[in-house]
Amino acid sequence: MSENDCITYQGSGYFSKLINDYLDQKPELDVLYNRFPSIENFSLQIEEKSKTFSHEHRNILFKVLEQQYSKTEISQQTDKNIQSLLDSNTFTITTGHQLNLFTGPVYFIYKIISTINLCKRLKAEYPNHNFVPIYWMASEDHDFEEINHFFFKGKKISWNRKYSGAVGRLDTSNMADVYDLFKNELGIGINSEFLVNLFQKAYLEHQNLAEATRFLVNELFKDYGLVIIDGDNKQLKKLFTPYLEKELFENISFKKVSETLPKLKDYTIQVNPREINIFYCKNDIRERIVFEENKFKILNTSLTFSKDEIKKELIEFPENFSPNVVLRPLYQEVILPNLCYIGGGGELAYWFELKSMFDAHEVAFPILLLRNSVLIVSEKQNEKRKRLNLTWNHLFTEQQKLYNEKVKELSTISFDFSQQKEFLKLQFNALKELAIKTDISFEKAVKAQEIKQTKGLENLEKRLSKAEKKIHHDKLERILMLQNELFPNQSLQERKSNFSEFYIEYGALFFETLFEKLEPLNHTFSIISL
Repeated sequence: MSENDCITYQGSGYFSKLINDYLDQKPELDVLYNRFPSIENFSLQIEEKSKTFSHEHRNILFKVLEQQYSKTEISQQTDKNIQSLLDSNTFTITTGHQLNLFTGPVYFIYKIISTINLCKRLKAEYPNHNFVPIYWMASEDHDFEEINHFFFKGKKISWNRKYSGAVGRLDTSNMADVYDLFKNELGIGINSEFLVNLFQKAYLEHQNLAEATRFLVNELFKDYGLVIIDGDNKQLKKLFTPYLEKELFENISFKKVSETLPKLKDYTIQVNPREINIFYCKNDIRERIVFEENKFKILNTSLTFSKDEIKKELIEFPENFSPNVVLRPLYQEVILPNLCYIGGGGELAYWFELKSMFDAHEVAFPILLLRNSVLIVSEKQNEKRKRLNLTWNHLFTEQQKLYNEKVKELSTISFDFSQQKEFLKLQFNALKELAIKTDISFEKAVKAQEIKQTKGLENLEKRLSKAEKKIHHDKLERILMLQNELFPNQSLQERKSNFSEFYIEYGALFFETLFEKLEPLNHTFSIISL
C-alpha cells in the first residue's frame, strides 16, 4: 500500500528565501533566469535550442557516448536514446551529481527519477520530439571528503584513502574493507543480496570511481533509458575550447557574474567567481590557473605558461583543462542539446548567477527546475502519526515550536496570561498617574511593584507550563521520537539516508512507487507512505 501527500516547498521550512521567491515567481528575479518550468514554456525552449545546437555537436556527442558505453551493458531503451541524439528533434533533460559512494544521500535517486519522469511528461505533450534523460557525472570534482561515505541506518560507511586530483580517476582497488563493512550491516535476505552484489560489481570489478559509478547508476536506471555522460573527455572538451580560450584571455565569466551578484544582494551568495574559472587537471594534479606577472601559473606547482604556450596546450590537450563550478554549466549546455537542468536548491542558487555569462557567449540558458523532494514514511509511522493527531505540517515544524504548540494543545488549562498581564499594566498605569499627582517619589515604588507582579505572573505561567509538560510527557516524547525518525538530526531525511535503507525494506517497490508518484512540474514536497 502507498499513498502520496504533498506540502509546498515554501511551507516546508527547508528551502532558502531565493528558492521560495523563485517558486513564487517574484518579478525581481526575472532577469536571473530564462523561462519558468511550466509545460508550456518548453515549446519556446525547444525553439531556441534548435536554432543554436549544431549537427556537428550531435555527431561528436553520439560518438563519445558510444565510446563511453563500450564497456557497459547497455539496455535497449538507453541505446535507442543515444541513437536518437543524432536527430535534430531530440533534446535532453539533465541532472548532475558528484560521484558519491553508493549514490550518497537518497535525494540523488530523486534527481534521476525527476529527470526521467519529466522526459515522459514532455513526450506526452510534444510527441514529435524526443527527450533523453541525462545524468552528468561530476567526475572532475576534487572534494573527496564530500563523496567518500554514505549513511546506512545512522551508521557512516566510509572509504578512507589518500587522494589527489579529479575524483573520477581514483582507482577503487582498496574497496574490500568498505564492502565487508556494508555487507555485515545489511544482513541476509533477497534485498540484501541484491545490494551486496550491486556494490561488489560496481566497486570491486571496476578500475576507477567514474567507471564504478557509471555501472552502478546504469544498473539502477538502464530500463528507463537513462544516459550517463562523463564530461572528462578530450573530444567533448575540444568543442568547448573556444569558450575556455575566452575564459583565459577575456575573463568573461568573472566580469558577467560579478555584475550579476548585486542583483542577489537580498540572498545568500552561493558562488563567487575567480578571474579564471578553470583548473589545470593532469595526472594527479587538479589546481587553479591564475594569471600573474604576465604568465599563467598553476597554483601549488612550478608549472607556468606564456600566453602562446597555454593556447598551444589548450589546442593540443584540451583534456587538461577542467571548468570549475562557475564554468561547468556552460560546458554542459555547449555539448548537450539540453532544455532543462534539474537540481537542488543550492545548485539552482548558483545557476541564477550565470545567465548574463550565457548571454555573453550566446548560449541558450536552460530552464531551471527544482528536483522532487520526498519524505518516505512507513505504514507503521503513518499510523503512529494519525494516533498522535499530527498533520504533516506539524511534523515539518521546527521541533521546539512543535513541542510548545503541542503542550498548549494538550493542556486543559489556559496558561497564557497575556490578558492578565494587560490588565495589570492598565492598573499600574492608573497608579502611576495617581502617584505623580500625590507624591512623585511614589512613582519608583509603583514601578518596582509593577515589575515584581509582572515577573510573578510570568513565573506562574512557566510553572504551569512545566507541570502540564510533565503530565503529557509520554505523548510529547512519542511526538518528538516520530519527528526524529522522519527528520534525522532535525534535517531532511533525503539529505541523510541512503537509498539502501529503503530498498532493504521495500525492494523494487521503492523505485516503482517513486516513478509512479513523482511529478516534477508540481513544485511540491512529496510524502509517500509505503
